[in-house]
Amino acid sequence: MPLEAGLLEILACPACHAPLTDRTADENPELVCTGADCGLAYPVRDGIPVLLVDEARRPA
Repeated sequence: MPLEAGLLEILACPACHAPLTDRTADENPELVCTGADCGLAYPVRDGIPVLLVDEARRPA
């Protein structure tokens, strides 16, 4: 289930403050940082973004 557009506009990567890309429609829902040097992927659990750097996945 995709996040509301208004919510996505105010969310930012906690590590580098870059905007996030919504990939909640995928098999593994997550928000991905658009920062060139960051790229962390934050999980979305039960429709709630978990914006903790310790919970984020590094890009492959």
